[in-house]
Amino acid sequence: MSEDFKVDVRGVHKAFGTLTVLDGIDLQVRTGEVTVVLGPSGSGKSTLLRLINHLDRADRGFISVGGELMGYRRSGDRLHELREREILKQRTRIGFVFQNFNLFGHLTTLENVVEAPISAQRRSREEATAHARDLLTLVGLADKADAYPRQLSGGQQQRVAIARALAVRPEVLLFDEPTSALDPELVGEVLDVIKKLARDGTTMIVVTHEIGFAREVADTVVFMDAGRVVEHGPPARILDAPEHPRTKAFLEKVL
Repeated sequence: MSEDFKVDVRGVHKAFGTLTVLDGIDLQVRTGEVTVVLGPSGSGKSTLLRLINHLDRADRGFISVGGELMGYRRSGDRLHELREREILKQRTRIGFVFQNFNLFGHLTTLENVVEAPISAQRRSREEATAHARDLLTLVGLADKADAYPRQLSGGQQQRVAIARALAVRPEVLLFDEPTSALDPELVGEVLDVIKKLARDGTTMIVVTHEIGFAREVADTVVFMDAGRVVEHGPPARILDAPEHPRTKAFLEKVL
């Protein structure tokens, strides 16, 4: 595990029953870099994010974040699985923005953002609230602090979800198709927030079908197919001159 990488995925395999979803994935992301993951549905993109956050366990291989193994503790030549409480603590180092927002409907916008820092990190309500208000300003929703999710548009809900992910002061942010559940006219407001985070040097892995966003923001584009990384490299090379036939076929359909 190299500490040069903020996220280091090595030889990761994952199957659900007889279905192989990830088949020997390697992925390294340096601090401050934005990696965009492209690929057809069913290629394993979302499962990869869930494994990085240890929401699912890898069958084989290892994942580290900030030089620390996710879900395990090394003792000599042996690995010991961490207790759930320790895994939850690890998980606060990673912000996760889901496709469908996953906000708590009974909590206000502000309460959604302060919940994790208080419950998972034992931060004071005063500190968590001040930070949450700063984050709502960052995502352009300072005036919606007392609104409930049902009173917000999909784009606004997703921006709250980004603020909530940032509230734990994560080392890396994971986005799982953050605009796919949005009406087309709302996509831009969410991508603008992610672009702002990229300019600020936030380490991010973004699963998306937004090719224009990948071209503009990514340091590295990864193309996945059938549970494998087919090719990866700078956006200009992958998007304009892909070498693998599967990448070419995919881009011809979406561009």
